[in-house]
Amino acid sequence: MELLLIRHGLPIRRELTEGIADPELAPDGRAQAALLGEYLSGEHLDAVYASSLKRAQQTAEPVVAGRGLELLIEPDVAEFDKDSSEYVPVEELKAANDPRWKAMVAGEMEGMEDHELFATRTIAGVNRIIDAHRGDRVAVVCHGGVINAYLSHLLGLESGLRGFFYPNYTSIHRVAAASSGERSIVTVNETSHLRGSGLPMGLFQKG
Repeated sequence: MELLLIRHGLPIRRELTEGIADPELAPDGRAQAALLGEYLSGEHLDAVYASSLKRAQQTAEPVVAGRGLELLIEPDVAEFDKDSSEYVPVEELKAANDPRWKAMVAGEMEGMEDHELFATRTIAGVNRIIDAHRGDRVAVVCHGGVINAYLSHLLGLESGLRGFFYPNYTSIHRVAAASSGERSIVTVNETSHLRGSGLPMGLFQKG
């Protein structure tokens, strides 16, 4: 089967004193998601999944639109900060040299899930989707940390190596998954749908 792991679009900044932040997409994020939906409209998809977080589900909406498919929710592909009371786009943290940026890279940010538990959870969630869709092409809209964890796993990197590369907003990462258990990374950071848009792509680029 062909698996498309897709990072969500740009969310808003939300910092709460209590409760779970779970931000929705910013206007630029919705524009990114619309372009993603257009880009994938020419590809057949047998199923579309999203994590339990708003930013992933809102990004998935244009992907599933018009296909006659139900958007499926897989809680185990939610990000390591799913229970955090704050969400600040990583680009803002890095640009401001915010101490939370260093804490996040080190895996010590408040509200962040343990490295090993996160990797175990997300890898199991992705593999469950693969097992349920043999021979299909399936899109999973998730998060940068999830994509890092799964590709790290395929490459044999240590599970605690969070952020070994940076998935751009609405980037597509394709994996070929054989029923025999073999996995092949086909593309990484596929973002041609953002080229020329002027929309933010990630840490260093605009479309």
